[in-house]
Amino acid sequence: MARHPRYDRKIALEKAVGLFWEKGYHGSSMKQIEQTLDMRPGSIYATFGSKDGLFSEALASYAEQGGRELAEHMSRFDSVIEGLQAYLRAIAIGCGQDDAPPSRACMIVKTLLEASNTNPALADQANGILSAIEHSFEELLNRAEARGELVASADSGRLARLLQAQIMGLRAMAERNPEPTALQDLGNDMASLLDAYRSHH
Repeated sequence: MARHPRYDRKIALEKAVGLFWEKGYHGSSMKQIEQTLDMRPGSIYATFGSKDGLFSEALASYAEQGGRELAEHMSRFDSVIEGLQAYLRAIAIGCGQDDAPPSRACMIVKTLLEASNTNPALADQANGILSAIEHSFEELLNRAEARGELVASADSGRLARLLQAQIMGLRAMAERNPEPTALQDLGNDMASLLDAYRSHH
């Protein structure tokens, strides 16, 4: 029985992620939050402290999930570069699907843009998550360099920033609802850019 509240919290967070991802922080009213989580206001405040507290936990949960997905994806590839190229293509395909997640834009980027002037604490959290993702890419690229997959002139940190900028741009582009094939072409073009940094020894 002691596990029950924790289980409920996990389910509530998953539901909150879906709502906040679709509507954003300001677009989600307390009424919508109550309905989505199927919780009364008192329970929401007792569990998460406030709307900010709930959003902050939902954002962290979303980021953790993304980190797990990247690690799981990369574990299936012998080549780091090929893994990253497939990752870029997979994001492009995911963004173009009709059953794509609630908002095609990344929840973290969306939060950063929405909260920059209105909620500095949430903007700082989103910024910190984006820095951590960039660092993950840099670590992967350092691994590729150590394995001799990258040309000697490649700068892992700079390339990690480029990757992140491309992914952020792709997800923003997806909000315009282009043809899925156009997004897939973008994903392929982004993936092929990595070929320029690839060592062919």
